[in-house]
Amino acid sequence: MTITTLSSQEVSQDALKTLGATVNGPVFIADCGAATHVLLSFQSYQELLAQRSNIAVSLGTLETADIEFDPPSLDIQLTSKVN
Repeated sequence: MTITTLSSQEVSQDALKTLGATVNGPVFIADCGAATHVLLSFQSYQELLAQRSNIAVSLGTLETADIEFDPPSLDIQLTSKVN
C-alpha cells in the first residue's frame, strides 16, 4: 500500500489523478502543508468496514506515524436558563 499526499490545489486541478492514486492506497489531502482529508477507493473503504465493526476504529489503524495532529482544546461553558 502506498500513501499519496496531494495538496488541495493539486486535487482541485486534477481530479482524475487524485482518483487514480487511490488504486495504490489512501490519498492524504493537505491544506497549508497539513493533512486535512483522506480519500479512499470504495473497495478500500469496504475492506476497512469488513475488518472492524466501527469505522472510527478502522480509520484509527491506518499508519500515520509521519502525520502530526494536535487538535485544539475546546472551552465549553454551560449555562443554565431559569424560566
